[in-house]
Amino acid sequence: MFKTLLRRGCVAAAVWMSLTGAAMAAVDVNTADASALTSVKGIGPATAKNIIDERTKHGPYKSAADLAERVSGVGTKSVARMQEAGLTIGAKAAPAAAPAGATAAQRPAKR
Repeated sequence: MFKTLLRRGCVAAAVWMSLTGAAMAAVDVNTADASALTSVKGIGPATAKNIIDERTKHGPYKSAADLAERVSGVGTKSVARMQEAGLTIGAKAAPAAAPAGATAAQRPAKR
């Protein structure tokens, strides 16, 4: 009986951890809808609406400072906490890979 309870507890813990990990997924402030924004700790429905309204009127956010400056009720400390909770500002594009079989001399030089 103890082993059964232990197994169930481990399964429940694994499920909880996987769900918690999904909640910490990155949410890009420049592409997210209201439900994605509200999934970030520190962003409620009103703040999500303000973020989207400002983004719609004046374009994407360029930085954390830009977000804090443009959205009413959001300061630099709030943005920092939101970033810790998974908010990103502009997704970084993955660097282009060198073609298969390219030698070091054929690859673009790093600057």
